[in-house]
Amino acid sequence: MRHARLAASPRLQRALKALQAAGRPLTTRALMRRARICAVNAVIAELRENGARIDCEQRVLPDGTRRWFYTLRQTPEGWRG
Repeated sequence: MRHARLAASPRLQRALKALQAAGRPLTTRALMRRARICAVNAVIAELRENGARIDCEQRVLPDGTRRWFYTLRQTPEGWRG
């Protein structure tokens, strides 16, 4: 997969800023809304290729539904967002 460079991609920058600002795990839907992005899994993969460390975890909620949560662990080296 070819990935965009963080410095040249407003889409990746919005996603990274949303993860930073949250300071907690975000669901796929929350990340889509906050960053105005689609294909969250692809955006996460591109951010990882740019040096971000992002955990992804599936949780089962009390009502039995499943949700994916994304947590920013480390920003890419040199990132100033």
